[in-house]
Amino acid sequence: MSRANREYDRTFLEGFVRPGIGPANWTSRTNYPALNVVPTGPDEMSLYVQQHYGQPTHHLRRYALRTDGFASVNAPYEGGELMTKPFRFDGKNLVVNFATSAPGGLRFEIQGQDRKAIPGYTLEESVELIGNEIDRTVSWKNGADVSKLAGQAVRLRVVMKDADLFALRFR
Repeated sequence: MSRANREYDRTFLEGFVRPGIGPANWTSRTNYPALNVVPTGPDEMSLYVQQHYGQPTHHLRRYALRTDGFASVNAPYEGGELMTKPFRFDGKNLVVNFATSAPGGLRFEIQGQDRKAIPGYTLEESVELIGNEIDRTVSWKNGADVSKLAGQAVRLRVVMKDADLFALRFR
């Protein structure tokens, strides 16, 4: 509960910025954000954090983050999968914000509500994504246009290996 008697949603209790090595990084109010998250470039946002609070070495440190990079679905090298609940979308393309290692990758499949892959949008037809991009269009062997599925209830299956999926959208 806050001082204003408001309840905070603390779904993710893990520390976002962890204290550094040494006792100077473990004082009260160290690691407090000094300002909101601010855009500092087209693909970057920054967080300014107090370090060494109350000490002669007090300073601000800037942490640079990818746009929309606060949380991700992560898969280890061994791989993993994500399956959405049924949803409807508008748009022509599926666009993702992701990062992989060199041997990692992501593949996408669009399924009907019955969990059966829709021909043309199967995992086998998916063009594997590798790299580190904020705005990449997903495609299959026959292209990237998903507009003929717009308005239908579909599921999205994502198969990942050593990868992070930060965000996805249809546009």
